[in-house]
Amino acid sequence: MMDVWKEEVTLRFGNIDKSDRLTLNAVFGFFQEAAISHATVLGVGKDALEDNGQAWILSRISVFIKKRPKYREIVTVRSWPRGSEKLFALRNYDITGSSGDVLAIGKSGWLIIDIEKRKPLRTSIILEKLPVNEGLDVMLTGPSGLAARDNLAIAGERQAAYSDIDNFGHVNNVRYVQWIQDITSRDLLENAGQMRMDINYLSEVMPDEKVDLYSGTVAAETAGNGYPSPLTSVIAYEGRKPVSGQSVFRAELWLGN
Repeated sequence: MMDVWKEEVTLRFGNIDKSDRLTLNAVFGFFQEAAISHATVLGVGKDALEDNGQAWILSRISVFIKKRPKYREIVTVRSWPRGSEKLFALRNYDITGSSGDVLAIGKSGWLIIDIEKRKPLRTSIILEKLPVNEGLDVMLTGPSGLAARDNLAIAGERQAAYSDIDNFGHVNNVRYVQWIQDITSRDLLENAGQMRMDINYLSEVMPDEKVDLYSGTVAAETAGNGYPSPLTSVIAYEGRKPVSGQSVFRAELWLGN
């Protein structure tokens, strides 16, 4: 059994922004692919679950970029299961540089759903097939539920287009991060030396559905491991369906030097 998935990645042009450094959505993409690849090797990947009418769905994830590597740098991406919490199967991640320094870390909570009913299932049967990786932890609080905020203002609108939709027929989790970046100040993103994002995925967005995007600056309420220091900005976000007002996602972005 391969307890930890590991792969080397050379940062490509599409992984960086104007600052020549790795973007937040690229990290989310690396972690997504690592999780999918590892699940497949462990025998609990997409095809194996679909045979039983099931699927993995990312419910929540926290990612902290401690140092942003530059274009053409070679990094190592790792991912591993780390037990469970209630209905969530937990998975950790990290990215290290060529000298072994930790550049980014992440924690995520995944659900197994019944594809037809779109309802979560107990993960105990699947987790029996996975390594526990006791003691192999990342120093990062989360993932946890994010509360609704009442001080957010409308910042944009998106309609789920062809490039947003993944193999499950809904907007892919990484696309939400791209939507968030697109309503955030370019200067803030390009100048940030460290970034942390917590995001909860609350409901599906299907092809052609519209989502109203809200954002607002909030006071820093948390400090400690896994947060940029010194902080320069904390921004909260929420996506809502315009007719029903149903929340699609909630996120918080912490930026620092």
